[in-house]
Amino acid sequence: MVMSEIDESVRAELTRLRESIDNIDAAVVHMLAERFKCTQQVGVLKARHDLPPADPAREARQIARLRELAESAKLDPAFAEKLLNFIIAEVIRHHETIADGTTKDTTTDATKSATTTDATKDVTAKEATTTDGAAG
Repeated sequence: MVMSEIDESVRAELTRLRESIDNIDAAVVHMLAERFKCTQQVGVLKARHDLPPADPAREARQIARLRELAESAKLDPAFAEKLLNFIIAEVIRHHETIADGTTKDTTTDATKSATTTDATKDVTAKEATTTDGAAG
């Protein structure tokens, strides 16, 4: 079936749903950007105090926490864990980079207060809810 052959009411519903998906995707990207601003600050703090880039105990707690959140949200917990593991790996990579290039008295943009972007301006409160930050 070609798109031009689809009933107009079906096409309108597809458009409405896809616009919602696009808004949610935009919110996810903005939320991830805010998250990484925070984890960059954590990386600078860890580097200044000679703390390791990874924190396996925190990561395990966050994975367990996210799996519970996923279950309550009717999202596949294994998917949520894979997503968080991907994010954690990127955070650790950032922390390693910061540790390799940061001296104890160097100030970077990451140490400045993160400004909150309007990540959900196009998404209703019902569509975009957040929880405490994940591993960092």
